[in-house]
Amino acid sequence: MPNSIAYLMLLLWPVAALVFFQRLPLQRAILLCLIGGYLILPPIAAFDFPLIPAFDKFSISSIMALVGCVFIAKAPVPFLPRSTIVRIFVCAFVICAIPTVLTNLDSIAFRPIFDTAPIEIINWSLPGLRWRDIGSEITNQLIVLIPFMIARRYLSTPDAHRDLLFAFCIGGLVYSLPSLFEIRMSPQLNIMIYGFFQHDFAQMIRSNGYRPIVFLPHALWLAIFMFSALVATATLARMSQGTDKIRLTLAACYLFVMLVLCKSFAALFYGLVFVPIIAFTSYKFQIRVALLIALFGCFYPVLKNAGLIPQDLLLRQLTHISPDRAQSLGYRFMNEQILLDRAAEKPWFGWGNWGRNLVRDPVSGLIQSIPDGHWIIAFGSKGWIGYLSEMGILTATFFLLWRAMKQTASAAFSPYVSCIALILGANMIDMLLNDTLVPVTWMCAGAICGYAERLLYPGLFDPRPKLFQGRQAIDGHDPATRQKPLLE
Repeated sequence: MPNSIAYLMLLLWPVAALVFFQRLPLQRAILLCLIGGYLILPPIAAFDFPLIPAFDKFSISSIMALVGCVFIAKAPVPFLPRSTIVRIFVCAFVICAIPTVLTNLDSIAFRPIFDTAPIEIINWSLPGLRWRDIGSEITNQLIVLIPFMIARRYLSTPDAHRDLLFAFCIGGLVYSLPSLFEIRMSPQLNIMIYGFFQHDFAQMIRSNGYRPIVFLPHALWLAIFMFSALVATATLARMSQGTDKIRLTLAACYLFVMLVLCKSFAALFYGLVFVPIIAFTSYKFQIRVALLIALFGCFYPVLKNAGLIPQDLLLRQLTHISPDRAQSLGYRFMNEQILLDRAAEKPWFGWGNWGRNLVRDPVSGLIQSIPDGHWIIAFGSKGWIGYLSEMGILTATFFLLWRAMKQTASAAFSPYVSCIALILGANMIDMLLNDTLVPVTWMCAGAICGYAERLLYPGLFDPRPKLFQGRQAIDGHDPATRQKPLLE
């Protein structure tokens, strides 16, 4: 159980976030609120009140970023994107919560049998969703989209993209220190500070050593963040000159060593593939690669149902590299198929929350399936409509960027946005294996979407008459950068 320090941190973060927005430039306050909250706040711990979504590290960071923008910086956050296709996906993502609740009002009954005398059969059931859950589910969908909407408006310029990559770089370097401690001493920091361990400790042991987890939900989450920090630092090194280039190159080498020490095969594979692409290929090629990856991630369930994923071949090839990894991947494939069969019973709007999408023993009610990838969780709980609308938002941002790239001269194109696209693309691939869709992922998607819309719809984000920086009003500046707008 989380201790009092864990709940105190959740209570203090809103205060810290308000200070960020009072003292820092807007885009840096947003980055510190979202990325800082993701890295520092305790996992699992939450304030769970009736009829509203739980307040955990993800929702608190997102809500406070919105509060800081609207009430402290006086920077409004538009909800609907300018692009029609993205707008449709956003509306479908929010509204699909209604039919999901209405099609899951029934309970799921089990009949545990106790063989003690006298023999008694006791009815037990997993409760159905309720009409009042509609408001909670819609609110939860809106909270999920907050980082996307904020980043679309205020992290969508080249300067903001550079700050975003620096935030990843600095975050990775700082987080490497507690990670090194856990690699040497075992994952203990969350226990020492917040009083509990957030996952199965056995999964933190790999190759006769430990995988760091620090304050994230799983060691794989930390490995993906280190990958993001690595490619961000590699991009900054490519764009720098002189001593800055040397320092950033050394930082990238250090982060690559950290990625190896994280002992995550998938994250290391992403690093080995994407770092050379960033270092030696054009920005247009990088965006095309990211688009192809996103399309594969989006349509993976269709390909899997059609039998077009060569699972046996992948397992045989992986067995030659690492039998343990092959066994883990085979176990994931098996659970995916079990959960797909379960999802097929309610294909359009899914089973909803409360574990109704899981396969359970018909007598005891014990869970017999383990969902790992985000796609199978989203597909089982929200159905095709919810899954395609969620993945559609992420994938459509790549199409917008690709369209903007075709219409924009290379010299006028942001040199940083392709790296953010690759980070998002790698995260979408990783969501096939792990539930790694977090507010930072939505933030990257919003930064890409907003930048593409700036290029496709000039004048979309006209400067406001006044921008409040702390308590001082600045006239004629763009709230996204606190500078004159880059696109007029």
